[in-house]
Parts: sequence; C-alpha cells; structure tokens
Amino acid sequence: MGFSATIRQTRYRFDDLRTLLARASPRRAADELAGIAAASATERVAAQMALADVPLTQFLAEDVVPAERDEVTRLICTQHDASAFAPIAHLTVGALREHLLRDEVQAETLAALRWALTPEMVAAVSKLMRLQDLIAVARKVRVTSRFRTTIGLAGRMATRLQPNHPTDDARAILASILDGLLYGSGDACIGINPATDRADNVVTLLALIDELRERYRIPTQSCVLAHVTTTLALARQGAPIDLCFQSIAGTEAANRSFGIDLALLAEAREATLALGRAPHGQCMYFETGQGSALSADAHHGVDAQTLEVRAYAVARAFDPFLVNSVVGFIGPEYLFDAKQIIRAGLEDHLCGKLLGLPMGVDVCYTNHAEADQDDMDALLTMLGVAGVSYVMGVPGADDVMLNYQSTSFHDALYLRQVLGVRPAPELEAWLDEMRIMEGGLRLHADVGRRGPLVEAARALLYEVEPEGGR
Repeated sequence: MGFSATIRQTRYRFDDLRTLLARASPRRAADELAGIAAASATERVAAQMALADVPLTQFLAEDVVPAERDEVTRLICTQHDASAFAPIAHLTVGALREHLLRDEVQAETLAALRWALTPEMVAAVSKLMRLQDLIAVARKVRVTSRFRTTIGLAGRMATRLQPNHPTDDARAILASILDGLLYGSGDACIGINPATDRADNVVTLLALIDELRERYRIPTQSCVLAHVTTTLALARQGAPIDLCFQSIAGTEAANRSFGIDLALLAEAREATLALGRAPHGQCMYFETGQGSALSADAHHGVDAQTLEVRAYAVARAFDPFLVNSVVGFIGPEYLFDAKQIIRAGLEDHLCGKLLGLPMGVDVCYTNHAEADQDDMDALLTMLGVAGVSYVMGVPGADDVMLNYQSTSFHDALYLRQVLGVRPAPELEAWLDEMRIMEGGLRLHADVGRRGPLVEAARALLYEVEPEGGR
C-alpha cells in the first residue's frame, strides 16, 4: 500500500505503517541507533503529514509487529473494543488529535475510548502533538486505582518513596523511609529496588516495611522490586507482599529478555491476590521505558515510542495499581538530551493515561546524558500541570544504588505547593493526625521537633552512631 507526502516538489514515500511511524517520530537517539529514524527534519515533517491522513482503521488492518510472531500483538487484537471504536472509526490520525483537543471532549468521553484505541493509534496521534497538546489532553484524562490509598484523584499527586541502598542496609533504608514520610512522601508506595534479588534478602526488606507500616498505621503499600519469579515464589510461601513488580516491554521477544511472558505475569498476579492483601484487586506494579526493546535487539524495526505504548497494552491486561515510565534511566543512547527526555516523559504520560493506566513518571536522567536537574524541574512541573498520578521521592534526588538522578522528597513538596495538589486522601489524613503536614500542603510547625516518627528517627540515628559517642 504505502504512504506518501510531497514537500517543495519532493515526494517522500513510506512503504508501510511501521516505517511511517518511525519516520514521523520526533527526533530520538534510539531510532537513530536502530537506523529507522527520518534522515532529515524535512522527511520527518513529510512523514507526519502522511501520518495525519492515515485512517484509524488502517491500524486494525496492518500489524507493526506480525501477530504470528508476537503475543503482545495478539493481546492488542483481543483488547480492542469494536463497539467503543465505532463512533471514531471514521477519523484519521490528524482528526483524532483535533477530537482529543476539543473543549467538549472531557474525562468521561476520553474514558470511553480506552478500549477503542490501540497502542499504535495512541502512539501515532501523540507524534502529531506539541508539548502543550500532550499536557492539555493528559490533564483531561482521569484514571484512579486503589489499594490502601487512592491514586489519580483530581487535585491529588502521590509519590513512590524510594529508599534504595547499595548494600540493602536495613537501618539506612529505614532512615530514608522516615525522612520521606516526614516530607509527606509514600502514598503511592514505599518501593525498594533491592541490591540483590536473593529471596531471603527480599523477605527481610518486605518485613521491614510491613512492620513499620503496621506499627505506625501508615496508609500505604509496600513493594520490593525483585524479579517477578522471586516474588511469585515468595507469594506461594505467604510472604507479606502488597505489590508484585515487573519491568515490561512492548514485544514478546523483549519481554523474554526480561525472563517473562504473559502467562507468567498472570500466574504472579493470581498468587499475589491469593494473599488477600489487595482490598480492591489491584496488586501489580509495572515499570517501562523507551528503548528497552532496542537494547534487547527485539524491536522488529519499530520505533522506540510506539513500542513503549505497546508495553501499556501488557500493563492494562493485569489491572495494575501503579505503572510508571522510568523515562531517562536507560541513558543517552536512547534519549540523548533533556529535550528528548522531556518530550518522551510527556508522551509516555499521555499515552498511558489514554489507554486507562494510573500513570506515573520517574523524572530522571543518567549522569552521562546531556541533562541536569534544572531540566528535571521543567519536566516535573509540566507533568504536574498534566495531572501525573505520581512521581518518585528519592533522598536528595540521587539514587545511590541505581546511580541515576531522579526527584527528591523536597521536589514533590515543591510541586504540591505551587500547584495546590495534595497527597492521596488517606495519607493526607494520617499526616495531619501525626502532625507532619497541615492540609496536605504545608509542613506542620512541629515537624522535626516532636511526634512518634521524629522520635523513631532520633532513636535510629543514635543506634547507628559509632562507639564512643553520638
């Protein structure tokens, strides 16, 4: 079939939908590394012009990754709701963009499209959007999820409290958790990336969070981000698992490189639910990131952003409590600089929400990327305006175990205060009761001087002082 557009008497032709999506994608290091990016800005514009005229029905007729080779493609086919699609079936990609931006199209209308749109349709329309379009549409979408706290409510923004440590030292992790709680972080979850995936180590960390949570009646949920096979084995032993974590990607081959498939994720979800700790049946936590399929040589010639959105089809198949894009984590080989990281973060957030996911973003970069913390301030603020469900709370914004830069407890407090968005209602009530915060936005005048959490932090610090004095 092919697609084409003419600019200044030069005709640009694109052989198939996969090629067109790659050429239309805003500049991305991952696509250049894969050899599928547009050769020039002019070719990119031509591809975007051609993409705007593609009927949405074309995405139902043409797979970017063949279904016979890929279980994610087959999943996408089974997820599509033809009756929900019917009202927009006449639209092109460009007309869909205009439809999403219309004033009268608000949260209820957008919610009705979740299963009408395929990931490829959503990726395509995002490629035609400016940053302000990505923000404006995402702000209208509302996706909520529930565990002990409620995530995604209007006027709220949660955080994942991430107290990682390079040796999984329990007291150091506990100190970071207490620090985060005293700044109002942790309503999405308290989630530790373990330095080692050994089952005994994971159980120790799970017990650490669970004991703290129960002792102080903290309305949150725990997660140790071990491989899903470790979590599955521990769930069968009755370990105190709230959230079952796994990194996922947008092709079957990329997921195989992570050591997973759809059947394994389903098995892990059922085992976690069987523990009876998820009151609303949402117990999965997934992380994604543009470039993961390319790094596994499992991209099938599809651009990084389209594959990222296909990963959201995997996520929504398991009714997750949390999903987030770790946007700048893979490095500059995939997102070279701040411009690319900012664009990707806003794309991921919008596309995940359009597909019905409780979408957060780890606003982050690696130290060898052309980015700095000012750039992360810009992305964090734009995501807050766009209604992001949650961000990360990392001590000092510097993860000393994973060795990358993210957002701090202070950054989350800044965003809540300047935008007037508060923590999840359950944690807000607890913070007020514990005299940590007032109204979810201001630190209480007494914080740092009195209260059970402050006393716990002091006791912990005294315990770890070297012999001979404090």
